[in-house]
Amino acid sequence: MTLPASRTDIVRRYFEEADAGRVPADLFAEDFEFYFPKFGVGRGMAEFGELAAGMLSALAAFGHCRDELTFLEAGRSVVVEGATQGMDKAGVAWRGGTTPGGRFCSIFDFDRQGLISRMFIYADPDYAGQDTERFYW
Repeated sequence: MTLPASRTDIVRRYFEEADAGRVPADLFAEDFEFYFPKFGVGRGMAEFGELAAGMLSALAAFGHCRDELTFLEAGRSVVVEGATQGMDKAGVAWRGGTTPGGRFCSIFDFDRQGLISRMFIYADPDYAGQDTERFYW
């Protein structure tokens, strides 16, 4: 498969595919490294699948607010700031920017072949704000 023209286009395609429930494995290096809060650092599609399955087991709906994403491309990296929206299995909805949960920042690094070699996602995984006992305010 031919990759999109720019690194930003590749990241846009990642979000489109992920929101459609597909994992675009062709965009990633085989041993890519990823990070997600509470999961930690993982490598490769098998471990990324574990992360995705765990997240989806707690959510009834999930998506990125793709029309509101901000992209910054520098060298072999793309930084994305944005929001997500969805609903947990208990029926509590969120939308980043409207509710406290749902904002994120992700950093994508690319190898020489133009594949994603590293994807670190910075977000509060308590999208629906259920972890109130540990709030300090």
